[in-house]
Amino acid sequence: MSKIVVKQVKSLIGRPESQRKIVAALGLGRIGKAKELNDSQAVRGMIAKVSHLVEVVEQ
Repeated sequence: MSKIVVKQVKSLIGRPESQRKIVAALGLGRIGKAKELNDSQAVRGMIAKVSHLVEVVEQ
């Protein structure tokens, strides 16, 4: 299975609770933190919900 790197680039201050939970589920929580995840439909769906807060790098 391919991997992707997700990096948080914007703050969660003032964001709805649902977006905060999605970012936490991705393993992020502060600006600059990155996480390598398996590329699956579930992960892609979570990234789509918070695409304005994160940056994705394909590997």
